Amino acid sequence: MTQIFGEFRENLPKNHEFLILGFSPSSVPIRQRWRNNGLSADFIADYLTTFFPISETEPRTNDKQAEVKSAVSYIANELLENAMKFNDEDSMYPIKFEIHLIEHTGVTVVLQATNSVSAQSLNKFQAFIKELINSDPYDFYIQRLEDTEVSGLGLVTMMNDYEAQLGWKVDTLQQEPEIFTVTTMVQLTV
Repeated sequence: MTQIFGEFRENLPKNHEFLILGFSPSSVPIRQRWRNNGLSADFIADYLTTFFPISETEPRTNDKQAEVKSAVSYIANELLENAMKFNDEDSMYPIKFEIHLIEHTGVTVVLQATNSVSAQSLNKFQAFIKELINSDPYDFYIQRLEDTEVSGLGLVTMMNDYEAQLGWKVDTLQQEPEIFTVTTMVQLTV
């Protein structure tokens, strides 16, 4: 079973720059790695900025590079934190993080994280996704600020502050016990 929500691109072009990282749950518990997300996010942002070189003749390139680096670092950190926090530790499925740089009619940075989730977690997550994509992002953000019992601020911040498009893909990983993978995709036009 595959379900798509929001702005999810299934078939990314084959001829572009990309980086894929995997985090194995068998070497170090994922929750212990969670504190390293900032380092991983900064690495990903640094890697990406090499494709936005600074030009001495174009002063704006320095600002553009800093802007892209900041946005990618924030988004990568949020995606990694969510993937680690909501990963089904019993599945032993690795967390996968990808970044793609697609140049077509502009430049789009695609970041995505894939992690496993249990059936119980998936039901709550799908309800959250439906609420997020059917709400005004600003109103949703204010609602989440006022309700400290629920999360989701990172995702809606991506939409509000970076004008990012979000999408999700849910796949069945195994039937017994039911385990699913969720891929969260963020598309950022730079």
